Amino acid sequence: MNSKNSNQNSNGETSKAIYERAVGVLTGGVSRNTIFRKPYPYYASSAKGSYITDIDGIERLDFANNMASLVHGHSHPAIVSAVTEQLQKGSAYTMGTEAEVLFAEHLIKRSPRFEKIRFMNSGTEAVMTMIKASRAFTGKPKIAKAEGAYHGTYDYAEISQTANPSNWGDINKPNAVPVVQGTPQKVLDDVVIFPFNDIERTIHLLDQNASEIACVLIDPVPHRIGLFPASNEFIEAIYNWTRKNNALMVFDEVVSYRVNYAGAQCSYSVKPDLTALGKIIGGGFPVGALAGKAEIMEVLDPRGTFLKHPHSGTFSSNPVSMTAGRVAMEMFDEKAVLDLNTLAMTARKQIEEVIKIVDVPMCITGAGSMFKLHFQEKAPNKYRDAYQNKETKEIIDELLDYMFLKENIIMINTVACMLSTTLTQNNIDQLSEALLRGLKIVKPKIDRLV
Repeated sequence: MNSKNSNQNSNGETSKAIYERAVGVLTGGVSRNTIFRKPYPYYASSAKGSYITDIDGIERLDFANNMASLVHGHSHPAIVSAVTEQLQKGSAYTMGTEAEVLFAEHLIKRSPRFEKIRFMNSGTEAVMTMIKASRAFTGKPKIAKAEGAYHGTYDYAEISQTANPSNWGDINKPNAVPVVQGTPQKVLDDVVIFPFNDIERTIHLLDQNASEIACVLIDPVPHRIGLFPASNEFIEAIYNWTRKNNALMVFDEVVSYRVNYAGAQCSYSVKPDLTALGKIIGGGFPVGALAGKAEIMEVLDPRGTFLKHPHSGTFSSNPVSMTAGRVAMEMFDEKAVLDLNTLAMTARKQIEEVIKIVDVPMCITGAGSMFKLHFQEKAPNKYRDAYQNKETKEIIDELLDYMFLKENIIMINTVACMLSTTLTQNNIDQLSEALLRGLKIVKPKIDRLV
């Protein structure tokens, strides 16, 4: 199967017509801003493997995989079969199911650092529960998180994810910047912002709030910061600080769990106290999970004499998500992880060659089966180094539109790719060749950035 070439593109008239209806009933015409594009979003009709066919019949090669959540591409037969069988039995009950237990057993066997686990419905819920559990366990109110890091839409977790030069303040004490208008000042006061991968400044900021910090929240390969790993020295420094100050080191691995068989955390010499999971562990269905040390997870245990953190959710651990997730993760075994990471490294090398051929000041970062393009010559390792100004974002939009509309290739809107096991070397060649043509078009504008 090959994506159709550019001269087979339609003008998207059906998508345009659907969007005109959508704006009458949906705010902005969408239910998630991520899919919005000007002048209107395109609508999917069906998807199989690494390809999505839109409502106008155009087939596109997918490197976004629903924002990193589809590690086996679309409509994988094994997942479809298992879910169909479960649906015949029911989709959700006010009862537990063995599907939840089987999946928990798999994840804990897969990741020995997990002692107990709890399921919920999204990565946002997982991070929210992780923060609240940290407060319940330590008895302290504040959290610390990296500037620019995305951890879902919980108000405490989202602070400073969109910080920019006009409001981010001194690097020695970054401002706590709200994302949503009307965020209470108390929320801002209870979030300590530190610069990612900067040990000296981070420890200094943590020390200033030592008696109040419940947890230090870290994504070990933060996509929004720039998709580069935290250094082992940085993670060790955070870990040692939390040991000395009655705080927890907690990881958001909603995206990065795909990096290694047992998550990005197994790359480090120390382990987090709690880990939030989501995306790929749902097998294409909504899911979230919180895993970690048994003594901390006890704050959720209804058998205790005093329940510190009541936790529930109507669709938490529903058997459809549990079944799909277990099948997906069983297929994503150690060989599959290694093969996909190898394919991603090949893609990175080919794109680096493209950058050399076009002769543009660009670089590529990533880990495991994820990578991201930067419109600068030197690879960044901090948020402010990777920050994209208005001119850069305009070039990104032009390149992504070219890839989507002319090459029929879908990338994440940060110029990132999250690979799936259904992709082949031929698909990687298609990507690198399309980027070669696309970068030649935007090269004059990239050169003016320098």
